[in-house]
Amino acid sequence: MITDRVVLLLVLSVLWPSTALPFTPGNIGNLFGMPDSDGRTLQRSKRGWMWNQFFLLEEYAGNDHQYVGKLHSNMDRGDGNVKYVLTGDGAGSLFLIDEKSGDIHATKRLDREEKAMYSLNAKVLDRRTNLELEPDTEFNIKIHDINDNEPKFAKETYFASVPEMSEVGTSVATVTANDADDETYGNSAKLVYSILQGQPYFSVDSENGTIKTALPGMDREVKENYQVVIQAKDMAGQMGGLSGTTTVSITLSDVNDSPPRFANRKNSFRVTTVESTEIGGAIGRIKADDPDVGRNAEMEYSIVGGHDTFNIITDQTTQEGVIIIKKALDYESKRDYEFRVEVKNTYLDARFIHGLQFKDYATVKVTVEDVDEPPVFTRNPYIIEVHEDTAAGSFVGVVSARDPDADTKPVKYSIDRHTDLERLFNIDSVNGTITTLKALDREMSKWHNISVVATEINNPRQTTRVPVFIKVLDVNDNAPEFAMSYDTFVCENVKAGQLIQTISAVDTDEPLVGHKFVFSISATNPNFTIADREDNTANILTRRGGFSRREMSMYFLPVVISDNDYPIQSSTSTLIVRVCACDSRGNMQTCNPEVLPFSDGLTTGALVAILLCVVILLMIVVLFAALRRQRKKEPLIISKEDVRDNVVSYNDEGGGEEDTQAFDIGTLRNPEVMDANKLRRDIIPEMLFPFRRTSPIKDNADVRDFISGRLQENDVDPTAPPYDSLATYAYEGSGSLAESLSSLESGATEGDHDYDYLSSWGPPFKKLAALWSRPHFLPVYLAS
Repeated sequence: MITDRVVLLLVLSVLWPSTALPFTPGNIGNLFGMPDSDGRTLQRSKRGWMWNQFFLLEEYAGNDHQYVGKLHSNMDRGDGNVKYVLTGDGAGSLFLIDEKSGDIHATKRLDREEKAMYSLNAKVLDRRTNLELEPDTEFNIKIHDINDNEPKFAKETYFASVPEMSEVGTSVATVTANDADDETYGNSAKLVYSILQGQPYFSVDSENGTIKTALPGMDREVKENYQVVIQAKDMAGQMGGLSGTTTVSITLSDVNDSPPRFANRKNSFRVTTVESTEIGGAIGRIKADDPDVGRNAEMEYSIVGGHDTFNIITDQTTQEGVIIIKKALDYESKRDYEFRVEVKNTYLDARFIHGLQFKDYATVKVTVEDVDEPPVFTRNPYIIEVHEDTAAGSFVGVVSARDPDADTKPVKYSIDRHTDLERLFNIDSVNGTITTLKALDREMSKWHNISVVATEINNPRQTTRVPVFIKVLDVNDNAPEFAMSYDTFVCENVKAGQLIQTISAVDTDEPLVGHKFVFSISATNPNFTIADREDNTANILTRRGGFSRREMSMYFLPVVISDNDYPIQSSTSTLIVRVCACDSRGNMQTCNPEVLPFSDGLTTGALVAILLCVVILLMIVVLFAALRRQRKKEPLIISKEDVRDNVVSYNDEGGGEEDTQAFDIGTLRNPEVMDANKLRRDIIPEMLFPFRRTSPIKDNADVRDFISGRLQENDVDPTAPPYDSLATYAYEGSGSLAESLSSLESGATEGDHDYDYLSSWGPPFKKLAALWSRPHFLPVYLAS
């Protein structure tokens, strides 16, 4: 019978794995302390719990809660005083226990792939006191796996490559799938791989998913890309197993198994070019085909045996052979060329060179066409030498150019004046002789670089330029001079023969043998002497001692410097020697001349008198200038006959400077030609009235009537200014028998005048009649 403590009652097929006895009817009795077949009673160790885990299938599809198992304690007498309590993973939510009977149920479908095991604790309590009747014990609920997950590949599409022409069995790639089912339980996660698409080119290892080549001699140039479908199936590939697929895109990589070949059937190319193509210029391209790609298709072109006029290089981008010129072409010399070109791969694969020649040949024919070429100089550049003493118009040199064409057109020469801005040279347009326009000076410029242009006379667009470098040769035309400005002094206490200065010279000329200067001074100089050091320098020495600033504060020493070139050039440079006071060591202290005592010259009184005279003279000049400024200005009206009225207006601004231009006194003096309708230029009237011309004063009217008429006209004139103004009237009268003598009105007639009527005017006009009656007299008309 069952002893005390707790006995777990389960289905025997579930409980039995926790025991060590075989599952037999006899052992079942032993499990509960029952006697075995030989009569012996087996006693078990006394313990409170006789279990360690439950087993539960995943993905339960029933409508009721899934039954897990039953907990039972030997403290439970069946009177309802025992209460079973469950704690741990999912207790109370996922797993429920009947407090009275100890039955455990799962409330939801469980998925082993989410969680494979749950750990819980079981307690037995007294329902009345809520005290533990047994210590709590931990147990596990393990979820049994079912095949509910299909195999899955990590990618939907894989990419792989394998060299073309690979041997059978060459590994391409390995693809594997994963199955979420339990690998340790049954065959749910045991996978088998197979190929659904891609035969007969590829195969797959059923165990590890390695894809291999299955067909020999696969050529990339025939087919490059393959699509292979791989399947993974669980349950060891048996019927009813789940499966998954993936696609593997396999590309055949290239190998150099194809040689280059010229596409031209006759392997012949023809190229045409003009003779003016520059050296290094491309004249044509040829192309060989290679079905390989990448570096396997790289080719190299060359001319068989080489060529002195042409060369061929490879365009690395297009893999074409570019024919270029090595030597200038001349249609007149040679018009047709022919040579062979070889093409070959730069990279060879040793597996495929047997029995194949990875090179090809082609013939290239080049035809040269004639063009009108520019003139060609016999030399390029020209270097000409000329002496600097060459006079203007002297010969410098000759340049020569010819037309290389067959018809040999004439050529003319000119100098590009942008290269000869000073216009030092000229060139004969016919024979190319260069002459000087001005004398050249090497010391100003040693080289002259000019450009000579040769132009075809019949086609001025055909020109050629050539540089001409003219070197100016030196002529000894400059005398040497001091190399610098010397600050030379001599001490008062100097002794005879003492060095006071070392001098040197420079010469802008450049003799071929180098400079050699000779220094000399006058032999009669009592104060100084010179010693030539034979190295283009010389020492200045004192001839005597005891110099005095009071006697002479400064000496001017002429030094003659000569060169040794032909013709000999010499110059005289003056060395200024100051007399200075020095200490005992010869160090200069002061060079100012000593002030002479007043007894030997002007006294202080004489200097003050001279200064006063200068001050007085300046004051006279200032006073004279002031008096000239204070002189009265000359009156505006000098002539007594020019009397006019002045109207003064106060508190009113005038019309400005232009106000005076509104009136023409000269016109008033001749009323018959006066333009009375002249508008004011200092104001703009609000409206313009039509011009009107006043009627002239009747003949024989007196001055009073004239002025009254003019005054009346101005009073009623709407164009008159709205302020006081000055109007001057002058009327010469119209009562003279001779009428007006003014020439202003005589300009109205254009024909010849008859002045004989002047003789009838009496003796006062006899002289005038004689003058105007001369046939050569031309009257002069004055225009106002």
